Amino acid sequence: MSMKSASCLLALYFVGAAAFAPSVQQPTPLLSSSASVAASKGQRPFAAGETVGPQPRPAAAFGAGAFIGVVAAFAAAAGAVRSGASGLSARKAPVASRMALRANPVAVFETSMGTFKAELYLDQMPITVSNFMDLAQTGFYNGVHFHRVIPNFMCQFGCPNAKDPKSRAAGTGGPQDGTSYTVLDGSGETVTRRNGGNIPDELTAKLGNEPGTLSMANTGRPNSGGSQFFINVNNNSFLNWFDPSTPSAHPVFGKITEGYDLVEKISKVRTDRNDSPDTPVMMQTITIEGL
Repeated sequence: MSMKSASCLLALYFVGAAAFAPSVQQPTPLLSSSASVAASKGQRPFAAGETVGPQPRPAAAFGAGAFIGVVAAFAAAAGAVRSGASGLSARKAPVASRMALRANPVAVFETSMGTFKAELYLDQMPITVSNFMDLAQTGFYNGVHFHRVIPNFMCQFGCPNAKDPKSRAAGTGGPQDGTSYTVLDGSGETVTRRNGGNIPDELTAKLGNEPGTLSMANTGRPNSGGSQFFINVNNNSFLNWFDPSTPSAHPVFGKITEGYDLVEKISKVRTDRNDSPDTPVMMQTITIEGL
């Protein structure tokens, strides 16, 4: 065999070996892309007794320890969303004919800084809205203060412990356990508040956490919302329960129709290190119109 022929055969051998050699698998990243996004948005697990409510985007990058915590939070919250959604799957959606001829009710919020109004999405969120209306009509919210306000994020309200505006327990309370209310969608269904006065997660209508919307606060666990809610003053889409990139699940149940400028003003008042207003902002009454 000539030297030229040998060289050609040797070249063909190496080409064939490379073609049929097993590929080398790249190492899997520590965080999935969705978990990484959740980490960048400041999500974290909650401990018992911790303040109920949404968490804003972080101002700085996380360290390695925080990333590990976020992975656990994402896994737990993803299960929570699935659990909450399946918990309502057996419940039939409101019959359209029951709601078609009736306009949604309007809540009138009288505060120490002024008045604003919001449409309540009873047609799309009957469980959540009926809970809110029951609490408002029984005077639950009267005399309660906004306990957490953050500019360009949200104003949080509804904890009975915040009747004392400087209470250390503000943000941890809710309705009395075992109380019940009727769902006002024509079904006649009664819901009992359980596990600390909480109601079922209503993860059904895809309503975004946009400026001016009312959204349920929770601890990050399934079915942990009760009386506390917040008003968005920014487009906080990362709080949407249907946003797969984050573990947050805060269902929207209404939107401001009058006085949004007042809510923005409340969000910008001077606060202490816990985001509680230095000068208390009290909810005097909440009344319901259009019943």
